[in-house]
Amino acid sequence: MRSGARTAVIGGVFLVFAGGVGYGAYNVYDGITNDGTGTGGSSVSAARDAGSAPLTAAEVDQAGRAFLAAWANGDDGATVAQLTNDPNAAATVIDDYREQAHVTRAEITPGQAFGTKVPFTVRATVEFGGRSAAWTYTSELTVVRGLTTGRPLVDWSPSVVHPKLTKTNQLVTSEAAAPQIEAVDRNGVELTKEKYPSLGPVLDELRERYGETSGGSPGIELMLRGDSDGGTGGGGTGRAAETLLTLSEGTPGRLTTTIDANAQSAAERSVKQFSEASVAAVQPSTGEILAIANNRADGFNAALLGKQAPGSTMKIVTAALLMEKGLVAADRPADCPETATYQGRTFQNLNGFSLGSRPFSESFARSCNTAFIKLIDDVRDDSALATETREVFGIGLDNWKTGIPTFDGSVPETFGGEAAAQYIGQGTVQMNALNMASITATAKNGSFKQPVIVAPELDGREIATAARSLPFDVAEQLRRMMVITATTGTGANAMSGLSGDKGAKTGSAEVDGQATSNSWFVGYRNDVAAAAVVQAGGHGGDAAGPVVAAVLGAGG
Repeated sequence: MRSGARTAVIGGVFLVFAGGVGYGAYNVYDGITNDGTGTGGSSVSAARDAGSAPLTAAEVDQAGRAFLAAWANGDDGATVAQLTNDPNAAATVIDDYREQAHVTRAEITPGQAFGTKVPFTVRATVEFGGRSAAWTYTSELTVVRGLTTGRPLVDWSPSVVHPKLTKTNQLVTSEAAAPQIEAVDRNGVELTKEKYPSLGPVLDELRERYGETSGGSPGIELMLRGDSDGGTGGGGTGRAAETLLTLSEGTPGRLTTTIDANAQSAAERSVKQFSEASVAAVQPSTGEILAIANNRADGFNAALLGKQAPGSTMKIVTAALLMEKGLVAADRPADCPETATYQGRTFQNLNGFSLGSRPFSESFARSCNTAFIKLIDDVRDDSALATETREVFGIGLDNWKTGIPTFDGSVPETFGGEAAAQYIGQGTVQMNALNMASITATAKNGSFKQPVIVAPELDGREIATAARSLPFDVAEQLRRMMVITATTGTGANAMSGLSGDKGAKTGSAEVDGQATSNSWFVGYRNDVAAAAVVQAGGHGGDAAGPVVAAVLGAGG
């Protein structure tokens, strides 16, 4: 036992508070509850007299150590929670740490406070079913002054107990609900969270859905449970139970996915170039998902679950609609004025450029907003784009069954200026990288193939279908315009290093008054289609473009 450590056996739980303190937990607790005087005689009014005065370093240190000591000593949750500013919420989480997570010993070592924050390290032992394992992690707490008493208290959040703990999940140690899986790519290459970090939440979800049918046996694990929707279709958070510690391994089952390890590796590397970046790739001929990657501070699987305006990448769908209506053709002149107005809402092109009357393919390749918007009056149906998106591109059906949770894209029926904004991927249009990769794949293939990550035959799920395919001549013209964009248009720089049959479309989406627009890029090469978004990345070809090109280069 290290010198200065405080130990206790409370309720059969042996715990340690290690911090070089020379006083018992009771004295620390008494000092805090009595406003730092340690006398027990100070009144609540004296605490209130402190008002909103800034916390001193001593108050922060003492409050942090008092909480950690009480927690480590194994005090009941209600007692420890009195050292926080939300005792009711804190008590349950602290009790669950012993009773649900089955932590039987914990050494908690506070670090050097910085400002009002106190970092600390937990070295714990978890025991269940005759098995035990060591568990080490770091977290931090923040000290605030109580609103009614003026006392320094821990600002309560479940993340104090563990950095991944939230109000909607729980630490639980038990026999796993599903066996571990050995997930492999389409060629039998093993897919692990360590080698492919972006696949972490995907592998967790696949395990939860297919672990029981993959031939394995469950082990004993400490897990974060509570964030998954548990279904097989869209919606939910996409966060299945996450294993934090394995007490006994069990036997993993084998699960074959549609992922391509080479494309996934390229996707993982490419998103690291930018903060807040996401990319997805699919095979146009089959709809099979080849890669999914995110580089986001919040850990959100935005590639599959994000909901954002996709900017001018949406012009793929708008162009198809206008060509089906006979209003434009790739080689037929179309006006690209500096501005265009529809029902009181005026739109312009980037930096106010205009092309005059040029082939529509040039307006597509140069991403002329006004060439698209000025034709909405001739369509004579403000909801036509929503219909085209559903019936041809399979977006907005809200019934994709990929094998994991996804947001399936949305183009709601609207009217007036909002409908015009949809023509250039703004307004109420919501997409993610997988949706836009699928739209690109439909343009390349000529018909919609619903994305999947495991074969439908695995669980007998019925995948979505679109009402009709693109007319042959429209599909041919659409691909020709995407080729021009990839070779001489706004996507040329990003796609210049790729050979083969290739096409692209750039996009920039201005969302919620951002100073810099979101960067979008979609492209295909041979039988691979990909889409990427980089938050506040600017022009589509500058940030998202290289991400897509890297994936196409590896997977094509």
